[in-house]
Amino acid sequence: MIKRDNDKPCLFVLDTNVLMHDPTALFRFHEHDIYLPMAVLEELDQGKKGLSEVARNARQVSRFLDELMRGADQEEIAAGLPIAPFDRNNDSHVIAARGRLFFQTAPLDLDLPESLPGGNLDNNILGTARALRKIHPHRTVVIVSKDINLRIKAAVLGIAAEDYANDQVLDDVSLLYTGHGELPEGFWTRHDKAVESWQEAGRTFYRIQGPDIADWYPSQCLYSEQDQGFEAIVREKRSPTEAIIELVEDFRASRHHVWGITARNREQNFALNLLMDPELDFVTLLGAAGTGKTLLALAAGLSQVLDRNLYREIIMTRVTVPVGEDIGFLPGTEEEKMTPWMGALMDNLEVLTRTEGGDWGRAATNDLLRNRIRISSLNFMRGRTFLRKYIILDEAQNLTAKQMKTLITRAGPDTKLVCLGNISQIDTPYLTETSSGLTYVVDRFKDWTHSGHITLIRGERSRLADFASEHL
Repeated sequence: MIKRDNDKPCLFVLDTNVLMHDPTALFRFHEHDIYLPMAVLEELDQGKKGLSEVARNARQVSRFLDELMRGADQEEIAAGLPIAPFDRNNDSHVIAARGRLFFQTAPLDLDLPESLPGGNLDNNILGTARALRKIHPHRTVVIVSKDINLRIKAAVLGIAAEDYANDQVLDDVSLLYTGHGELPEGFWTRHDKAVESWQEAGRTFYRIQGPDIADWYPSQCLYSEQDQGFEAIVREKRSPTEAIIELVEDFRASRHHVWGITARNREQNFALNLLMDPELDFVTLLGAAGTGKTLLALAAGLSQVLDRNLYREIIMTRVTVPVGEDIGFLPGTEEEKMTPWMGALMDNLEVLTRTEGGDWGRAATNDLLRNRIRISSLNFMRGRTFLRKYIILDEAQNLTAKQMKTLITRAGPDTKLVCLGNISQIDTPYLTETSSGLTYVVDRFKDWTHSGHITLIRGERSRLADFASEHL
């Protein structure tokens, strides 16, 4: 891609999809100026109708623009509107914007190749950028778009183009917090730390003081290959040099199964410890297909709803993004409409309801579970409050950060929310591994005492699935 010249002041030409993705993008360019072609305003007007998140974002952009233009006359608009700092509801990302917002107030000579008709919106933006370069030779004109193809065409025409990166949580997904870490070799024998151990209610705790724990997080899982399979969880981070850790329960043993399910590897054992801990209100599980995310979350939920009576029921939901072609509207109630999307739930319930009572016992168990498991659509979550619920959000990688916030803030007292996903399988346009809402919450919640995260690594579905994952 063509890079911008950092020695010149920038004029950013925004594509519609940037504003529909993040309405606050108007306030995210610091001291640089923003230019909105008339075709972008027209597309915003066309996209504002409906109840979707994109339509709501389009309406929010219109409200922002209306606030910026309030009281301004035509001459002031032509001269560029000063962009006020964004401080809506004490947002944590306050940007002291000092740039100006320009609109297309006169026709431009688009100067496009004959192969690119100007009636197309993307081509209109390309032509606008080329015209602005002639009008403002002292500026670097940059197109900002979430559309990869538009950025490719811009590069072909020699126009600087960039993806909108303000919503990216990390520069590289490899930097994402995994939730577990290995203790360095010789950790327990080094003399630069103090270790105190004790038992309480059958649990073993350690108080550790030293320089090694500065990078630990609350609820982080620790292990050591050398010390007879030592596995623990950080219970309290008192200071950068002091922490309390607790030995985890071994759910790999059949006597410690969870609703008939035992952990098959270290990461699954850590996951079950987090899922079964009532002190953790928010748990995220990342992993490829077949690592056991849904099965572990559902088994832990059934155990705590039916055996421990910690929660009233399980609520299962997911984003309804099809893998192939959309089959259209589905008939029935909300739960009936969601049933085709819940194949993972049905498959895992079949595993969890295997009983020795034959068909009759299995049918009785299914009837019991049907009354304690609710299937809900994310489309109707706004405004709700969940009390004493165990909520499982599947395919969470397809949610934006704003949608994740909307869902998490629905949680009432004594509710646990479990988010599952695979950030390498994002099906939503304009979302990437580094901007997914799931990546966002994993990074933002890692410092909170009442949350936990584990990235599952090893697939446990079947040897066929494992081979396909490695070689296809």
